[in-house]
Amino acid sequence: MVTIVGNVRRAMVVAILIGISMSPAGDGLFAQTSTTTAPATHAKKPVSKTGTTSADAGKAAGTKSKASSAKAKSGASSKTTTKKGAATRKKHIVSRKPTAQTIHLTSAFKASEQLRPMAQQLASTRSPAAYSGVQAYARQHPGEGAAAAYLALGHAATLDHRYDDAVHSFLLANTSGTALDDYADYLGAQAAVQAGHGADAYGLLDNFAVRHPESIFDANAPVLLANAHLQQNDPPGALKVLVPLADSAQASHVDFRYALARAYQMSGDTTHAASIYRNLYVGFPLSVEAGQASSQLQAMNMPLTAGERKVHADQLFNAKRYAEAGEEYHSIERDGSLSAADHDALLIYAAACDMRMKHISRREVEKLPDTKDDSAALKLYLLAELSRTENDQTAHDALIAHMVRDFPTSRWLEEALYSGGNMYLLKHDPQQATYHYALLVKLFPKSTYAASAHWRAAWMNYRLHNYPEAARLMDEQIEMFPAGIEAPGALYWRGRIFEDEEKNFGQAVNYYHALTASYVNSYYAGLARQRLSVLKTQATDVAPAAALSSVRVPVIPELTGELPENEPHLIKARLLANAALNEYIGPEIQASSTSSEWGALAQAEIYSSYGETTRAIQSMKHSGISFFSIPLDQVPTVYWKLLFPQPYWADLTANAQQNGLDPYLVASLIRQESEFNAGVVSHANAWGLMQLLPSVGKAQAKRQKMKGFNANELLNPSVNLELGTANLRQVLDRFGGQAEYALAAYNAGDVPVRQWQAIGDYKDIPEFVESIPYTETREYVQAILRNREIYHALYATP
Repeated sequence: MVTIVGNVRRAMVVAILIGISMSPAGDGLFAQTSTTTAPATHAKKPVSKTGTTSADAGKAAGTKSKASSAKAKSGASSKTTTKKGAATRKKHIVSRKPTAQTIHLTSAFKASEQLRPMAQQLASTRSPAAYSGVQAYARQHPGEGAAAAYLALGHAATLDHRYDDAVHSFLLANTSGTALDDYADYLGAQAAVQAGHGADAYGLLDNFAVRHPESIFDANAPVLLANAHLQQNDPPGALKVLVPLADSAQASHVDFRYALARAYQMSGDTTHAASIYRNLYVGFPLSVEAGQASSQLQAMNMPLTAGERKVHADQLFNAKRYAEAGEEYHSIERDGSLSAADHDALLIYAAACDMRMKHISRREVEKLPDTKDDSAALKLYLLAELSRTENDQTAHDALIAHMVRDFPTSRWLEEALYSGGNMYLLKHDPQQATYHYALLVKLFPKSTYAASAHWRAAWMNYRLHNYPEAARLMDEQIEMFPAGIEAPGALYWRGRIFEDEEKNFGQAVNYYHALTASYVNSYYAGLARQRLSVLKTQATDVAPAAALSSVRVPVIPELTGELPENEPHLIKARLLANAALNEYIGPEIQASSTSSEWGALAQAEIYSSYGETTRAIQSMKHSGISFFSIPLDQVPTVYWKLLFPQPYWADLTANAQQNGLDPYLVASLIRQESEFNAGVVSHANAWGLMQLLPSVGKAQAKRQKMKGFNANELLNPSVNLELGTANLRQVLDRFGGQAEYALAAYNAGDVPVRQWQAIGDYKDIPEFVESIPYTETREYVQAILRNREIYHALYATP
């Protein structure tokens, strides 16, 4: 039966190729296309006065732009093995015997190996030369090689919105080979709908799951088929596809619901259609379909109510989509059905959006109505924020006191207290910062800010040398927020209080051991190991303190360093890379039932095999594996080396040595700055591996007597490393060779670091690091120093 259906579909493909139309083309477009996104990296954020991240606290840079690092290296991921001496509990993939399917897929992969550089170049640039190169490859490599090339061409044409060309290429892929038939069918059908020829998609999508069992498109094919029917003005055909699936998991997806609503609407059943549209608009406000649903309700003369629009706007507001929320609020203001109270509340919420967008003045806020509900607290919050911006602490504190008195449970008091604590933290006023943070935790113990505020209150007490209160709060932090990112710091600094102030060395050792056991690769675990080496002759055994029972024990994942070479989804993923269908690599791997054991490794190795170091790092970071809580020998070494790679190593080490730098420190800085993406340029105009400003590059080039320098040379890894390591050496020298100061200055600038040095009476460097008020800078310094230790552990000769 499957063979018959397949032959029928193949005949349809041939018919379409020679121009036979199965039904007249219609109008409309309902399918969405997927697009390829190059890897993103992050740089320093711009100046702002709200909060304590560097974005809040005054960083002179922006977010790095998305850019790919396509290197001319190809080939499949080779089988890898676990690190010698790694834990014996590691799973080993049970070898699968080759099947007809896997033999065919492997043959297709080998037939298209040489296509990969050309296909990836086409996906990246889509230049005429790139198109010509892949077209020539298709002509010269019949069979599966041509099929992969035509898939690459169809994908590129889709990205260029040349849908008729895409349809033609996908159909050629279909007739040239069979290894990726499900992709040729689905993407070809999608392109046909986008080209306005939905009827041509019917044969490609009918019985899709039967013809392509285990395809990643099985769940989406019915929706695309329904959209093809709708485009051809055939709502009964769409309903015939969708209604039988009403109880399936797919029916909960917004694209399914929207297609079903359109089918009802076009069938004349506006009651069912309107119900679904309203549910989409209110229940899925962040989706594209929400806006489309609103338009369709207007077209049916069944507009949304002011109440529905307010719920929608509120959800946009909570999602921090202030421009859209503000537009909706302002639009609702003109609805005559609103009560006076609702109208006043909407004015205040619209003003809150305007403030977030920096489109409102104090005078406009003061003129907002005085209400009796929670929106009155919002007005006070807006005034408090304005006072903060204007550096009017007296007015700010009075407004906070007003809110505490009249609105003690309002979310806006919660926001105001956290913002106020951050303001005083940046002003180096620990007493006032502690007051705001502690009050927030007291009034809003379940706040999303609670863990952060609680820790900052604990740290402020530590900095004020109020060690008994700091110790109490740190133990409380461990017990109340064991999953928080502050837990390692709480364990370390509570241990330091035991060690330095209470002289309870045994308990200090208990805390350090708990820290190194649960957060083994963290910045603070490294510090704890240093303290343990100091205390090994001084400490006596004591029973662990009660707070340590709350410390979370890390879960060691079941991972293998071997890839299942006869796993169909893995081979297909590699084949997809040859055709530059990059966005489908991850979903294809995860379609395997055993991918939890090897999927992260497979995806990273596919990228790494082409020299895409940045993509490999990012795929490991997004794998869900808690690497920094797991001992190195509990994860196969290949995972660590993909997460902490050594690209450009010869140039890096040579330049590091020339400037007296630890190459692993340089590698850690680059990993944090650009993730080894040599071609990245940030929104703050920082370039290349070490994220140098052109002005810095020019100054360094002049010192190095490099003639004819221009900014584009910073995208050359060799030049960037030469100038960047020289610059890092100078930053280190300005701060006496102390890496922590230098790294903080590299991220935040020299001036803030000099200010932090001047105001502190720090016991040691770790206390300085924890006291950095810019969250991004503090975490940046800690991450680089943590990563340096991992680099040393992986690569340094003992």
